[in-house]
Order: sequence, then structure tokens, then C-alpha cells
Amino acid sequence: MSKSSICFALSILALVVFFLSPAVADVVVLTEDNFEKEVGQDRGALVEFYAPWCGHCKKLAPEYEKVGASFKKSKSVLIGKVDCDEHKSICTKYGVSGYPTIQWFPKGSLEPKKYEGGRTAEAFVEFVNLEGGTNVKIAAVPSSVVVLNSDNFNEVVLDGKKDVLVEFYAPCLLIIADVHFTILSPVTGVGIARALLPILIVSSLLQTYESLAAAFKNEEDVVIANIDADNYKDFGEKYGVSGFPTIKFFPKNNKDGEDYDGGRDIDSFVTFINEKSGTSRDAKGQLTSNAGLIKELDSLVKEFVSGSDDEKKAVYAKIEEEVGKLTGSAARYGKIYVKAAKSCLSKGSDYSKNEIQRLERILAKSISPAKADEFTLKKNILSAFA
Repeated sequence: MSKSSICFALSILALVVFFLSPAVADVVVLTEDNFEKEVGQDRGALVEFYAPWCGHCKKLAPEYEKVGASFKKSKSVLIGKVDCDEHKSICTKYGVSGYPTIQWFPKGSLEPKKYEGGRTAEAFVEFVNLEGGTNVKIAAVPSSVVVLNSDNFNEVVLDGKKDVLVEFYAPCLLIIADVHFTILSPVTGVGIARALLPILIVSSLLQTYESLAAAFKNEEDVVIANIDADNYKDFGEKYGVSGFPTIKFFPKNNKDGEDYDGGRDIDSFVTFINEKSGTSRDAKGQLTSNAGLIKELDSLVKEFVSGSDDEKKAVYAKIEEEVGKLTGSAARYGKIYVKAAKSCLSKGSDYSKNEIQRLERILAKSISPAKADEFTLKKNILSAFA
């Protein structure tokens, strides 16, 4: 088979994998707190019962995310999922004994019907349309990766206000180690070679990079990008790229580019970005319990919490003063500190505890990622005053 034929075949594979990548999270996360508030109400629900360690569940995830994206705007159907490691009681209640288990809950009912069809997005959508009386088409999941070219490379990568991770790739040379692939004859369809192909485009890295971009899409100062270095050779040569894929990090204070030598799994990428950019995201894009916390204010907050009413007023003034010195995202978080301290002064010592409980109830519901970030930041910072 000629090199051009292989490249063409792998390019088609890349496109297929791209559109299957789980770039957005439109599947509702169901918990013990919100399950019966979301399911069995005024819309039908397709629910996946899964375990985080389950290989079949991981394989299903991109397809299931496409289903979630397809029904995102539907008012009569909910696409949800339950982590059975975290919420065992729900899974036990509905007789889940293997993963993933998919069940359909008709409108107004908590008596499910087990789904036994195919595990493709098309099969799921066809089933839901039949059961739910809808006519939804498969939605293409948008990418959160910024595509670079000669027109926007300098504008995006050299922006001194942003940390930018860039993958330099060639369409036929996205390397992944120890992957075996059978090349099929275009005439007979019979395997004609089976070997280690270091140039094989596989879904693993593509999905991981898409997931990384999705996880940090709400971080204004972080950009996850890629560039076809085969088409734009000048940029690869400028930054010393000699193999594909090469991943480089361009932080705000060093636009010469730093080599990324970490793991190619999502957790390694997320840890790297968090350490380099001062962010606090997990692999799902959710803020962690440390998000928004400012170490420089720790001692003042402790002094505020333990002080008398008069002392609290004096410390509040100090907090305002210190927050005024902050810049960037820290300045934004600092304003939440000031507001929290002011509310504690005016509403009493129980304010932070009561407000945290209120925010936790809101976060247990299905809300937008932006709102989830807003309420999580406030909850984290209020926890310092509790």
C-alpha cells in the first residue's frame, strides 16, 4: 500500500475519531440527592449506570456524550448517568449488576425498561426517539481545541495574558506507543500486514486532548491548541519540532516554548496545567475544593473568624487592603473574600454555614458549567470562614 493511501485512510480515521470525541459534557450527572428530582418527572430519561474503572464504560463514553449533545435542547428527554461507585444505593435499587447498564425511565415513572440495543450513538438516539416520541438527529460534538494556522498562531500563542498548550502534529504521524493495527487491502478487505505503526492516528490521544480542552474551556487564561505542522512547517522549524506529535507549553512569561514531557493521559495533562497555570480543575472540568483559595489571605481569614465583633471589623479592613493588591484571577477571587467577610459581619457567624448548605443544594441540581463554577468558588471561599 502506498504512503499516500495509508495517509488517506488514517486521515479518514482521524475525522471519525474527532467527531466521536467527548468534547462537551451534556449528560446530566445523577446522584442520590437529585435522581428522583430529575428522573420520573415530566420527561423520559435514558440513564447509564457505570463505574469509573470499567473499560467498557470508558469505551462507551464518547458515544454517550454524543447522545447527550443530541438531546441537549430537548424538553421531553433527559440523558443522564450514575457513578455506581459513589452512589451504590441507586444502582442497587435498580438491579444493576454489571457495567455499563443502560435503562429507560418513561415520563412520570421510576419503573425502568432495560436497554438492550447497540452501543452506538445512532442506536441510542433511534431508541430514545421511539420511546420518547421525539425526532432528534445526531449532533456533531463541537471541539474545544483551538486550531492554529499562519493567520492566528502569533495572536493566540504569543498572547502575554494566556498560558497556551500547543500540539504540533502531522495528519499521518500522531504517534502512540505500542499500538498494533491491521492494514486492510483496499481491494479484498483482507489484512495484508500487522505491525507496530508509530505513525498511526488512534483515538486515545485525540480523545484525551479533546477532553483536556473541554476541561479548561471555561478558564479564560488557558488555551489548549494544535497546529498541523506538516502544512505549517515554518512554525515547527521555529520551535525545534522534529517529531510528531510534539507538545509545547507557552506560559504567559515565556513565549519561547517549553517541552511537555509528561504522560499522555488526561490526569497527567490536567495536573500539568493546574501546576503551571495556577488553576484547580479535575479531568471532568469541574473546579476542585481548592479552587479560588488564596494562601496570602489565610492568616487574615483565621484572625477574622476567631476575633470579636470589633476585631472582625478591623481585620475586614485589612482583607480589603490586601485584596486591592491582587491581580489577575486572584483579584477576582479576592472580591469574593471581601463579600464573604462583609456578609459574615452583617449576618452573623452562622451565615457562612447556612450559605454553604444552600450552595450545595444548588450544585446538586443540573446547572450550567458557568453557574457551577460561580457557586463552587463561593462555596470554597466561604468554607474558609466557616
